[in-house]
Amino acid sequence: MARGFGTPSTGEKTVRYLLLVLVLLITVGPFLWQLSTSLKGPGEDVYARTPSFLPSDLTFANYAKVADTVPVWTYAANSLVVAAIAVVGNAVGATLAGFALARLRFRGVRLVLGLFLATLVLPGEVTIVSQYVTVRSLGLTDTLTGVALPGAIAMLNVLLMRTAFAAVPPELDAAALVDGANAWQRLVHVGLPNVRGMLSVVVIFTFIGAWDDFLWPLIVLSDPGKYTLTVGLQYLNGTFSANPRVIAAGTMIAFLPIVAVFATLQRFFFRGVEEGAVKG
Repeated sequence: MARGFGTPSTGEKTVRYLLLVLVLLITVGPFLWQLSTSLKGPGEDVYARTPSFLPSDLTFANYAKVADTVPVWTYAANSLVVAAIAVVGNAVGATLAGFALARLRFRGVRLVLGLFLATLVLPGEVTIVSQYVTVRSLGLTDTLTGVALPGAIAMLNVLLMRTAFAAVPPELDAAALVDGANAWQRLVHVGLPNVRGMLSVVVIFTFIGAWDDFLWPLIVLSDPGKYTLTVGLQYLNGTFSANPRVIAAGTMIAFLPIVAVFATLQRFFFRGVEEGAVKG
């Protein structure tokens, strides 16, 4: 049977699937290994020369040991507060700023856009000292608000939302203006329904960034009762001994909320990634 133009051959398909399997092993393999380690009993040697992937003594006791070793639920609640502040701040702030840069005409809009782009050039380590000085001057050190404040609005998210709003057909704005809609009404009734996909992308990435952040909470917080989950789980790695099974269980506990958020918003996430432009 003749192949159509551009149809990959059997060899090309085989290479593609082999590459996909390789990428899958590289990305998902460590997670599955951590999950397997967290379910292994104390009788299994995780440091064996040829360790088994499937647990021979399946147990969930390691997850209970995490709660007995550290106040994991308190740490998780602290991380949830920080992530919630960051998500709300970015969802509201990036949306308003992105709409203003894309749809409102005012003097200096190109200058503001250029400044936003310039901030992306600087790595986070460059501004971390000035961030700490600012948070300390506001009296927010050793508080969850101080942890969440620097990430409450990210310039990258502003630019993402600006791109999404700029892709909305201008005819929709023109029609709304003819009907007498003001800027707020155009944002709510014209802009937001067309950028929900990109907004979900911002929400997911903001939540993951705030939930997984380690360095900034470690710098700001000194009270162990206010530690976030990523910082608090370091107590599982003791000075003189460490149980890799319990550490793996703590890692899985920290990972589950990310899975829940992504599973909830994945429909909008892939829509925001694939659209690229808004259909009129």
